[in-house]
Amino acid sequence: MNSMLALDPAIGAIAAGNAVVLKPSELCPATSSLISKLVGKYLDSSCIKVVEGAVAETSALLEQKWDKIFFTGKLLRASLSIILQGSGRVGRIVMAAAAKHLTPVALELGGKCPVVVDSDINLPVAIRRIAGGKWASNNGQACIAPDYIITTKDFAPKLVRLLICVVWKGSIGIKDLAHIVNSNHFARLAKLLDDDKVSGKIIHGGQRDKANLLSSTMFWKFAPTILLDVPEDSLVMNEEIFGPLLPILTVDKLEDSFDMITSRGKPLAAYLFTNNKKLKEKFVKNSLCRGLQRRLSLLEELERVEWVHTMGSSLMRLSAIESQFFTKVLLGMASARYPPYSDRKLKLLKALLSGSVLGVILALIGWS
Repeated sequence: MNSMLALDPAIGAIAAGNAVVLKPSELCPATSSLISKLVGKYLDSSCIKVVEGAVAETSALLEQKWDKIFFTGKLLRASLSIILQGSGRVGRIVMAAAAKHLTPVALELGGKCPVVVDSDINLPVAIRRIAGGKWASNNGQACIAPDYIITTKDFAPKLVRLLICVVWKGSIGIKDLAHIVNSNHFARLAKLLDDDKVSGKIIHGGQRDKANLLSSTMFWKFAPTILLDVPEDSLVMNEEIFGPLLPILTVDKLEDSFDMITSRGKPLAAYLFTNNKKLKEKFVKNSLCRGLQRRLSLLEELERVEWVHTMGSSLMRLSAIESQFFTKVLLGMASARYPPYSDRKLKLLKALLSGSVLGVILALIGWS
């Protein structure tokens, strides 16, 4: 995800004829190092450069006069663009620095992405997509990952049972989970979960791997965690989770969810699972989010090559259009895209991506 968010806008900047300075996030040092190595090896270093580092290097870059800054919660130089990566807090610093030179800035920040689930749907398919989008895709560490679920009080027990079943039966296996990116984010997630207002609301998961915090491997693992009916004023409901915690809120009727969503600012994406046309229309009308999806999850969204360009106002593009609306029928799903990931699934996915019909057939029948 880090590499895609850095390189995708760089491709557009280069295609438009710009020189580019790319500053990957220091929170993912291995990815940053790889980007630096590959860009230096394959691209023209006289007009495309990578700068690695942390606060000091970012501050030095921001002191320069750029023609365009592109920040993904990343820096970019257009005729001379710079692409930066960081958080919402850093986004404010970037805006302040850019204002000194009247440099235009594009911001792609995060938010609490809600999932509204109706009772008239194919629930097994919906749950698989929600769970896959939340935990299989970087263990919740993605800007458009589902942040919390809203459903009705009557439907919640059925949804919870199936969601726990999907996780418990190994559909989201521990070996398929990404590690928490670093110890600071591990501690932040632990603080959210240890909040007195939510510590008694855990209905599944909550385990964390503290033993590895002092190990040389530096792996921080957090189990998929489901919370039910957490208070709206709790810590976990007042900041982007960006991790494997999934609160479920209940309402008397789904229309009550609209105010809950808009009261938390603009989410980067909002997901609706329903077959109710009127509810869909109300959702589109009332949701002030920057990307609308119906019956989709992060795994489907990642299939869209230009997904980062559809995020609306978060990119502050030269357009007044803020929302993109996608739909997908809840009839079935390609199981190969969901965990647990076996060797057979990986062979099938590789064959599909390479366009090899023979490879697909051999993978399906189990031949190497």
